[in-house]
Amino acid sequence: MKLTILTRKYELTDDVKERLQKKLDKLDKFFPKETEAKVSLKEEGNKVRVEVTIRQNGAIFRSEETDKEVYNAIDRVEDVLERQIRKNRTRLEKKMHFAKDTFADIPDGDIEEELKISKVKQFEISPMSVEEAIMQMNLLSHEFYVFRNYDTGAINVVYKRKGESYGVIEPVD
Repeated sequence: MKLTILTRKYELTDDVKERLQKKLDKLDKFFPKETEAKVSLKEEGNKVRVEVTIRQNGAIFRSEETDKEVYNAIDRVEDVLERQIRKNRTRLEKKMHFAKDTFADIPDGDIEEELKISKVKQFEISPMSVEEAIMQMNLLSHEFYVFRNYDTGAINVVYKRKGESYGVIEPVD
């Protein structure tokens, strides 16, 4: 697996780079060699945030961990990614066109949970600005809000992020 490492307010040492490579090499059995993992390391106060994103066949695998010790965060990130893959192996084979033998070494004990939709909600999507959508989301006490962007006409989603900030998801043509 090829690593692309981005650091923000963090000095990358060879030991940390080796640990990242070693841990993410454990995931090589699931991905082709040319698969790229994007890693972000950011110092936040006395802690380090490690984020790993892997894109393959239309699927996005992502994990983010924060710890005082960077090695602990790296270990947990790898554990989460492997758990995501194991938990969703059948869906990945069927829907994302992963080869059947990709997950051959995973024991059958790692059974997927059935996806259960408990509610379907329909609503009218009104054109509004991002600021209006955030206000509406907060008024409803929701974690996200779907709206039609007044400026672009596209369907967007605003959502709450950790640390009292917001995000916007915009489609790409």
